[in-house]
Amino acid sequence: MKGKAPPQAAYVLHRWDWSESSLVLDLFTREHGRVAAVAKGAKRPYSQLRPVLLPFQRLNVHLGRSAEAEVQLLRGADWAGGAPMLTGDALFSGFYLNELLMKLLARQDPHPALFDAYAATLPALSGGNELRAQAGLRAFELMLLRSTGLLPDLAQVTLRLEATEPRARYALRAESGLVDAAGAEAALSGQVWTTLQAALDAGDLGALQAACLLSLQPLRGQLRTLLHYHLGSPLLRTREVMRDLQRLIDVPPPPPPDEPSRGSRIPAA
Repeated sequence: MKGKAPPQAAYVLHRWDWSESSLVLDLFTREHGRVAAVAKGAKRPYSQLRPVLLPFQRLNVHLGRSAEAEVQLLRGADWAGGAPMLTGDALFSGFYLNELLMKLLARQDPHPALFDAYAATLPALSGGNELRAQAGLRAFELMLLRSTGLLPDLAQVTLRLEATEPRARYALRAESGLVDAAGAEAALSGQVWTTLQAALDAGDLGALQAACLLSLQPLRGQLRTLLHYHLGSPLLRTREVMRDLQRLIDVPPPPPPDEPSRGSRIPAA
């Protein structure tokens, strides 16, 4: 008789209600990539799974024996330690990463290096350093695009297959790859693109984050355009929620009824 299958390292990307007491989970596992799993009874107050199945927390999960099954049974899950829960802006950034993974990764397609990058990126989001968080997001976007085969070689002009010139400026386009920048078009120098490619080739997340810091704003625009093209959607759900929340924050509170704001007109009765 075979022994119990070893646990798999995993993160919960999303969860849906399946019944009054159970959940369907979208898990990102190191061994098998994205996996759909049913957590029976996980919503019950006394369930041992209820306090464990949280986003951004590394887990050790036991799944059904058939790794090829479309939906597997979650037989058990234990917290594996890690970073504290994300809050504030870091929480939205984490959900943004989860949404990218769910939309760009096929199920049962392992990406162990990307899993490790995800695990290493989460602490960068919660450290309170905005520049470090933004560099972490850009680096992860680059690794995700590369892992899914959607990123061209950044050290050469795509259509000409020629090495980039360090001082020349290049733009990243969805349909033509890395091209010579035109006029005032947002672009990065050949040296920056080559540094990014070298870090990707080395699988060095720290070096990739450091390279992203060199041109955070233009790189953000370049990668956003590329991601939107391959996602087939101009706006991710996470960003839509963030914009709605920002609009609520930016709306000034109404003046008290007996104190109209300066410069406003009192409407006629």
